Amino acid sequence: MTSERRAGMLRHYLPDLVYGANDGIITTFAVVSGVVGAALSDQVILILGFANLLADGFSMGASNYLARRSYADAEDRATGAEAARHGTATVLGFVTAGLVPLLAYLAPLPEDARFPVAVVLTLSTLFAVGASRSLVTHLGWVRSGLEMLLIGALAAAVAYSIGA
Repeated sequence: MTSERRAGMLRHYLPDLVYGANDGIITTFAVVSGVVGAALSDQVILILGFANLLADGFSMGASNYLARRSYADAEDRATGAEAARHGTATVLGFVTAGLVPLLAYLAPLPEDARFPVAVVLTLSTLFAVGASRSLVTHLGWVRSGLEMLLIGALAAAVAYSIGA
């Protein structure tokens, strides 16, 4: 595959990847934050985190598939195969980014270091995914990164507060 073709595919599926990544990392980190805020065990974090990762990831991909098949005009409606590719891109973005907050609980870290490491990994990934949008949108990478970082941080703060 040529680099031009890869770039074209990235531009085509980037909205699905960003949509999935944003929701994946935010919802998984919200689960982690809520469980930490409620002072529950690391085992609960992993159980709820992976349940969220798989169930919500599948739901996001299926929802994207159905959305692309729901246009009233037939010429705007994606074929089943094209809708499935968009749904798959959403699932891949969701699961890949959504795994990040759980990495601190899978690594052999001291218990009191896990949540701070999860915070740093999550915020860094939010910024990186947001900044990567600039490759296609031509908006500034700092602005794009900060936009996604701030939205994700706000969602995590809400989840932590509810858990606490």
